Parts: sequence; C-alpha cells; structure tokens
Amino acid sequence: MTLTSQTLHDQAKAASTASRRLAMVSTEVKNSALIAIADAIETNRQSILRANEQDLETAKQAGIDFQMMERMTLNTGRVQDMADAARNIADLYDPIGEILEQRVLPNGLNLERVRVPLGVIGVIFESRPNVTIDIAALCLKSGNGVVLRGGKECIRTNTVLAGIVKDAIESVGIPRDAVQFIESTDRALVKEMLEMDDVIDLMIPRGSAELVNFVGQHAKMAAITGGVGVCHTYVDADANLDTALKIVVNAKAKRPTVCNALDTVLVHQEVAREFLPELAAEFGVHDVELRADGRAMSVLDALAGGAKVVPAQSDDFGTEFLALIASVKIVDSIEDAMDHIAEYGSKHSEAIISENPEAVEQFLNEVDAGAVFANTSTYFNDGAQFGLGAEVAVSTNKLHARGPMGLKEITTYKWKVRGQGQVRE
Repeated sequence: MTLTSQTLHDQAKAASTASRRLAMVSTEVKNSALIAIADAIETNRQSILRANEQDLETAKQAGIDFQMMERMTLNTGRVQDMADAARNIADLYDPIGEILEQRVLPNGLNLERVRVPLGVIGVIFESRPNVTIDIAALCLKSGNGVVLRGGKECIRTNTVLAGIVKDAIESVGIPRDAVQFIESTDRALVKEMLEMDDVIDLMIPRGSAELVNFVGQHAKMAAITGGVGVCHTYVDADANLDTALKIVVNAKAKRPTVCNALDTVLVHQEVAREFLPELAAEFGVHDVELRADGRAMSVLDALAGGAKVVPAQSDDFGTEFLALIASVKIVDSIEDAMDHIAEYGSKHSEAIISENPEAVEQFLNEVDAGAVFANTSTYFNDGAQFGLGAEVAVSTNKLHARGPMGLKEITTYKWKVRGQGQVRE
C-alpha cells in the first residue's frame, strides 16, 4: 500500500470502529446531531457558498459541461434545502431496534428478528454537494458509519460540508470518525476503496453510468449498481392531453440534469396529431430539443415557430440525456409502449398518462421499474418527495432495495435467540 491508500484504509477502519458505538446511540442523541447539522449549515451558509463559488470558477476554467455545472451549483435555496433535509430526517421514525418478527418455538426458544445498521456505507459520488449532507444524515439516523468520496469538481464545497457534519455530531457526543470524507481527488483511490470489504459493508455509486459500471465491476463488497435513469412517459389514447402536456413538460424541463428527468415520450397514434404539435411548441418555450422518430417527424415536419425538432437517430432511444433534449416515438398501442420501455428503459422511472383505469393498472402492473407513475411526473421519484427525508440512492436493483433508498433500505437484521438451557439433540 502507498501512504495515501494506507490513510484511506485507516479512515474506513476508523468509521468501522465508530459505527459500533453509533449503533448503540439513542434516537434522541441522533436527532440532536441532525438538528445540530441543520443549524450549522444555516450558520455557515456564506462559507458554503464561497467554497461553491470557488469550485464553480475552477470548473468553468476547466470547461466542465453545463449538466455538471448545474448539478454542482448551490444557492441560498439549495443550501436551505440541505438544512431542511437534515431536520426532516430527524423527524422520521427510527427503524433501529424494530422487532420485525417474534415467536416462541416448541422447544421454548424465544426468537426475535431485529432491525440493525448495516455497519459502514461507502459512497462515491459526482457533482452534487447535497449528497454529502443527505447521505451523512441518513447514515447517522440509521446508525451507520459512512465513508464519502466526492468528485474533484466540488472538493472545496464537500470539504466544508463534511467538516460541518463532523463538528456537529461531535458536539452531541457522537464520534466524529463515524463520518469520513476523502479529501484526496486521486482517482486511483476509488479502486482501492472498492477493495476494502473488510471495513466497508455496502458501496453506493452516485453519478454517471461509467462510474456505476466501474463500481459494479470492481467492488468486492455488496454494491448498489443501478440508478441510471432512462425515463419514459407514455401518453395513452385515453389521455387528458392538457394534463399530459403539463406532466411531460414538468418531467423534462423542471430539472433536466437529474436521474428522474424524462428522456423519451411515447405517444399513442390516435392522439399524436393533436398532442405532438402542442408538445413541440411548449418544449420550444423551454428550449427543449425534440428528437422525433419517422412517424412523429411526419407530424411535426411542417411545424413553425420556436420549436426545435430534429430527426431522431438510433441512439436517441435508451439514452439518459441529462440535458434539454427528449426523444419522441409514436406507438400503436399500450403494448407497443411497454415493449419499447422493456427494450430501452433502465428500470428507474416510467409513467403513463391515461383516463382509462384498465390501461393504468395494466401499465402499473406490467412495467418493470423501481417506480411506476400514473398521471403524474417521474420527477417525483425522490426520497424527500416519497417522505423518506432524502435518499442515499435511487436503486434500479431488484435485490435488497429498489427505488429511493431511505433509512430502512440501509439497515439489515439479526436474530436474537433466548433460551433456558436448551441443547440441540
């Protein structure tokens, strides 16, 4: 090991040691820590924003693209959102110690299955500094230690935020080592972190498909290797088109750089001629480029005004754009729409707009995704919006956790067995 990797291992080991103490901390103390974090964020708002301004200037000079710049940008409102998230998590039910199952066996043994922390969670993330607070807060409430490794683009902001968290938890008696932040931006450390299954129990990547795939290939511990969002909204023959327009625009244009943003609109052929010109015009207002398949292009070809419509290429379906771009395809039936989603979707967020209850239930039951939506926006696929306070990730995996991962999704359980001297024959 080099000196740097030894230091990294020491940090993870310190988190592991601290996590054993954290697992025994009362709900009241954990909530006090979360309130202290929220208060400290508000008190240090200006220092957080100054650090973020420095990160943004460095990123601008380095030519970082718009999508990443948008994700890494903080303002007064986003800083307040981080403080609010910590307070919201403090208000949530503490799952640790919950008895999931209890019974007495014929031989008199008393069994309890009890919810406990996972131990130490490693998180490798890019761009979004709110991840530092959201994940630290969720890990603290669930009794887990955490090792955070953010990207170089937000190193100043994340360093300030991690320091705020460590000072705040120490002020209420929780070991500051329970939260570790890797200040080095050396990419080689990512690979080394993925090999530390002796001290890290679960690994979560938050970022590009490239990062997620790298973690999936190299992690020696369990890893949440989903989360890439290729999200569709299907406008059914029985859709209320005014509702559909509002929802599709929200899902695409409200914040296009997040994983639950819409990428592809599927439109039933019976409503395409009425709906698509309205959609293209509204997308034009929001500066969204619409990439249309052949059938959709024949409807939109003569469209005038500010609409930005171009012919779709083959790779415009199945792509997570993370930008003001959406593809559109005309389909002949709900079955065609679901077939398209099965082929091109990433099992993240899929939606149907329809006034037909049978079509809605068919879609909700048959589409394979972490979250499926009817007559509402995929932009709601978010831990805070689902009442989880925040999320450590939005998982597209099928084992352990799916969709937004809150407190319960970063716990496990153990069996407690109480006897009166029984021995097995």
